[in-house]
Amino acid sequence: MRFIFLLAGFLFIASLSGAAAQSGVDGFTEENGLQGNSDAPPGDPVTAAAARLRAAIQRIDPAAEFFENGANFSVVNTPVTLVYDLAADRMRLVAPVAELASLDEAALMRLMQANFDSALDARYAAARGVLWSTFIHQLSILTPDEFGSGLGQTVNLVQTYGSSYSSGAIVFGGGDSAEEQRELIEELQDKSRDI
Repeated sequence: MRFIFLLAGFLFIASLSGAAAQSGVDGFTEENGLQGNSDAPPGDPVTAAAARLRAAIQRIDPAAEFFENGANFSVVNTPVTLVYDLAADRMRLVAPVAELASLDEAALMRLMQANFDSALDARYAAARGVLWSTFIHQLSILTPDEFGSGLGQTVNLVQTYGSSYSSGAIVFGGGDSAEEQRELIEELQDKSRDI
């Protein structure tokens, strides 16, 4: 069952990266990161932002696997995929949470409640039979702190699924989990800076 869940997730990720590639996104080389973008002027903010994200991910997970318009990597044993589209100036982080078939009506309602009050910048989303944690942002204006925070919130939503359903950025009430989630966000923000 877990294999089917992961396979569905990888097929979805592959379709995202393929769609972005078909929309005219320029690729990458191992030698220099970004290939030349004939449509982008020197110092293009979208291309520069994509390069910054790739460098941040390399610092966060040295074992990350890069592809033409994103990367597969891991944060606290949580698989995460970055997909971006230079032409559309958008980026998306996605992490699989659970199979949708395993959720009943009450669980779906709880997810919608979390999206309203405790998920914050990251969100629960459904596609292709999988429940995802996702963070979506305009690529060119995404700051290193916003990327680190969005990544931490995405991972926290996976890890708190079934309990607090919290991204960890703001958690109402006491307890230890809020501090641990906040520490992850701060650590990822630090690794995303100065690139």
